[in-house]
Amino acid sequence: MSAQADKPFGSPIIESFPVGPLQCNCTILGDPAAGEAIVIDPGDEIGRITKRLAELGLKLKQIIITHAHIDHVGGALKLKRLTGAPILMNEGDLMQLKLMPQQAAWLGIETPETESPDGNLISGQIVGLDTLPAVVLHTPGHTQGSVCLHFKPLSLVLAGDTLFAGSIGRTDLPGGDEQQILRSIHSNLLTLPDQTKVICGHGPATTIGHERERNPFLQH
Repeated sequence: MSAQADKPFGSPIIESFPVGPLQCNCTILGDPAAGEAIVIDPGDEIGRITKRLAELGLKLKQIIITHAHIDHVGGALKLKRLTGAPILMNEGDLMQLKLMPQQAAWLGIETPETESPDGNLISGQIVGLDTLPAVVLHTPGHTQGSVCLHFKPLSLVLAGDTLFAGSIGRTDLPGGDEQQILRSIHSNLLTLPDQTKVICGHGPATTIGHERERNPFLQH
């Protein structure tokens, strides 16, 4: 867990930690002064997430889903029922919710209960907290409803499974498109400043500059 709870009171809390069998990175962003938080991609281990929110003294205001693969969305409805926070997701991934039994079967796990989101995420939309706003970037390719979240004041982007350190999201699952994901990355992510930190859907964090120079999938 990458905690920043020891920062001075009022500084943002940013914690990202892997959950579930596929180790999806779930992220908590919080404003300790306001006592509010958002959670991105609560795929599993909801008890752990709610416990951490309570330890930090944060009330959950939004649940944001970068895309509707089971490892990113599987715990969202349970978290909503425990906290009352709305679920926001791009409606291009409603098909993925309908495929949840198949997704669970691929992993050999029980099918989590899901429902349609409370709000649709579209490009240019502002989500998050008043003090921690993010711009939604619609980045289809891994799935048709994949989005990234750009927190410009934090020089931070949450990329879901669109961009990884040294790789990109797989495109061989339903809704995937290799050329589309490359267009999404080049037009939405590589336009960000090099120093922008990238929290990926799995694995280590990186920066836009590093991926621009070193990611073999993004070279000519």
